[in-house]
This record gives sequence, C-alpha cells and structure tokens, in this order.
Amino acid sequence: MDTYDILLYGSYLLVAIGIVVAVLMPLINSLDNPKSLLKSAIGIVGIVVLFFIAYSISSNEVLPKFEASPFNLTPAGSQLVGGMLITTYILAILALGSIVLTEVTKAIK
Repeated sequence: MDTYDILLYGSYLLVAIGIVVAVLMPLINSLDNPKSLLKSAIGIVGIVVLFFIAYSISSNEVLPKFEASPFNLTPAGSQLVGGMLITTYILAILALGSIVLTEVTKAIK
C-alpha cells in the first residue's frame, strides 16, 4: 500500500465523519426546539417535490456514444441526471435571484 492510498482512505474517512457530524449535530441540537425540525422538513420536502417535477420534464434520450462502454448510460439514468441538472439550475437561479433581491432591498432602505 502506497502513501497515496493511505492518505486517500484517510480523506474518505474524514469526509464520512464530517457528513455524519453535519447531519447528526443539528438534529441533536434541534430536539430542544421541534419547530426548527418542522422548518427543515418543509425545506427537504420542497426540494424533493422540485426534483420530481424536474425529473418528470427531463428527457430520457441517450446518445449512441454514451450507450457503450465506459459510460453504459441507460434511459432511466439519463432521465435521473437530467432531473438533477434541472433541479440544480432552478436552485441556482433562485439563489442568485434572492441575492439580487436582497441587495436591491438593502440599497432602497
């Protein structure tokens, strides 16, 4: 085993620990205030609904060069990726719009 392999596995472990801590700590802290859990659940449900809308409007077309190895992309996988991309685009546009709206509102005040 090479030094690079050891460091790569170490980074995998640190990322996994970070993900677990990032998910569990807010849940533990929000047990004192259940209303904050409700707000989080509404946000997650909203993103899931947005994804299913984006998934339903995305195409399942696969170009012939992506059907073969090494991609082996199926129509279902293509539609899933399309849904994720559309969701990302919508969320990015909403984020940029909210930044602009906030700055305009602060400039008016």
